[in-house]
Amino acid sequence: MSLRERLAAEIAAQGPITVARYMTACLHDPDFGYYATRPALGEDGDFITAPLISQMFGELIGVWAASCWMALGQPPQITLVEMGPGDGTLMSDILRAAAKAPGFLQAAEIWLVETSAPLRIAQAGRLGDQVRWAADLADVPDGQPLLLVANELLDCLPARQFVRTRLGWAEQMVGLDAGGELAFGLAATPAAGLLPDAAVGQVYEQSAAQAALGQALGARLVRDGGAALLIDYGRAEPGFGDTLQALSHHEKVDPLDAPGEDDLTVHADFPAVMAAARAEGAGAALQTQAAFLARLGIGPRAEALLRARPDRSETLGRQLNRLIAADEMGELFKACVLHSPGWTPPAFEDLEP
Repeated sequence: MSLRERLAAEIAAQGPITVARYMTACLHDPDFGYYATRPALGEDGDFITAPLISQMFGELIGVWAASCWMALGQPPQITLVEMGPGDGTLMSDILRAAAKAPGFLQAAEIWLVETSAPLRIAQAGRLGDQVRWAADLADVPDGQPLLLVANELLDCLPARQFVRTRLGWAEQMVGLDAGGELAFGLAATPAAGLLPDAAVGQVYEQSAAQAALGQALGARLVRDGGAALLIDYGRAEPGFGDTLQALSHHEKVDPLDAPGEDDLTVHADFPAVMAAARAEGAGAALQTQAAFLARLGIGPRAEALLRARPDRSETLGRQLNRLIAADEMGELFKACVLHSPGWTPPAFEDLEP
């Protein structure tokens, strides 16, 4: 039985499911989920992330992590975590750059939070025995300062969708049409009174999973100290819009067409993540990816690479543009930091509210 057939049978027996439930099944079903069985990253896959575009991205995050460690007083032990580490490229680049800070790698206990068996294999092939794995952040030992990085993780966390109709709010659900095919539809929702006012036709997305991660990180950072860097595409202010999308070979496709075969994402809800962390007593700040990378020195780094390899000028220019241009990743992608009280991590010093 395929995932489509399994979901159709579940809906036929129990009724329509939420968009969040559909996303979870499509991405993480142990037998058919996209990340569980067939994640396809890179130019030849379904999507490409910043670490695969250029080494500069990971190197600068490595500089950022080492700078955080120094700002924290160079603790003798620190937990360095990447959540959603892809094929291991980002952590590899982070460690190469951070190694230039004497003592950092000796202090760092490195963990990857990963649920995908195929990706764990890729990570092990790239990083070897210098890292440990956990299926959940809660499984990573606490008790010492935390430095955490998550690039394009929030967008993979499931979200519910609500639609404002003439009769009020309704929840977008995945059900079956007259022919037995998966189809979107609307259902009454008990959450209607908790949703903001909006014009008819507006879509409001709510991700309990994103907020829960912000809460968990905030609580841990307040308890143990440190910082978490979350980079993703999403909104800087609360708002409306249907951002659910499926990607196949870098093209947008119908999210209901091939359950488990395409990557499904929604925009990161940075305001909700930051609010959840602040409610635990943590600090939080946000800026565009372009501004963040500029503060870390991506311009000088690109110039240094160009001097070393003038024959790659066209490629380097294209990579730099992809990372920071307003019409590429520079503005839509944001860099969010959550941190323990009493300090502000490098590159975010003047951004606290």
